Amino acid sequence: MNNKLLVLGTIAYDGIEAPLGKRDKILGGCATYIGLSASLFENDCGIISIVGSDFKKEDFKIIKDKGLDCSGVEVIENSKTFFWRGRYDKNLNSRTTLETKLNVLEQFKPIVPNKYRDSDILVLGNLDPNIQLNVLNQMSSRPKLIILDTMNYWIERYEEQLEQLIKKSDIISINDDEARQITNEYSLLKAAKKISNLGPKYIIIKKGEHGAMLYNEGKIFIIPAIPFEKVYDPTGAGDSFIGAIAGYLSQTKSISFKNLKSAIAYGVVVSSFTVQSFGTENLVKLNYKELSIRMEELKNISEFQVKHNF
Repeated sequence: MNNKLLVLGTIAYDGIEAPLGKRDKILGGCATYIGLSASLFENDCGIISIVGSDFKKEDFKIIKDKGLDCSGVEVIENSKTFFWRGRYDKNLNSRTTLETKLNVLEQFKPIVPNKYRDSDILVLGNLDPNIQLNVLNQMSSRPKLIILDTMNYWIERYEEQLEQLIKKSDIISINDDEARQITNEYSLLKAAKKISNLGPKYIIIKKGEHGAMLYNEGKIFIIPAIPFEKVYDPTGAGDSFIGAIAGYLSQTKSISFKNLKSAIAYGVVVSSFTVQSFGTENLVKLNYKELSIRMEELKNISEFQVKHNF
């Protein structure tokens, strides 16, 4: 592994309404969450995205101060950055989109900097599958690990392009509803098997507050989420999850089921910090020491011993 990690996705502003508070305009976007999470590990991470001239210098500084390379982020003058506003229900499991302004995203034609065309890890964040394919096709050689994220909107409207991407990917990370939507299977195990037959070696199915499942060639790994009395903002939790996975794997010499289990544990821990504040507030402050302490908490709530002699 050459330790280079390339992230495609949005850098955006979000408006959040949730039971425990409200924020009108905060830093968001899948590339932001993925990049900040990946930066907790030692790697050379570049971001491919687009913003408007309204994007604040201090927000660029937040991203760059974490060691993230923004040479692949295009700034469009006299234009506005992608904006999304949503309201979460009391149980935080469902949300209503109140406003979506694509703005510069409507003219996004990504260009991968030469420095990152040989990246060993490519994370295709939640975007139009045509844009994801565009970036993949710009790589000088096939990355050793391609991680794909998507959502129900693209599944419904871009079935053919998404199928191409799934075939080319090594890891697909989707939630339980998306897995069922792709396969028409209610059983997540059946859904994982079907998706595996499409091409990816590893299938990660996120289950929100109930953790995540990893499937690989008949092997299964289940991990819980860390429970909290207060959850402020679930936005970006899935992106933080996949960013931590990519960041952890960028440090390993090989991709294996065993390594993926450890990577997913870090994904659960990092995303647990994300939901305990609004937007990227916690991710920006998070350090590896805090990460290690919470990793022990996760280990304690999920570890058990089997007594064979009764």
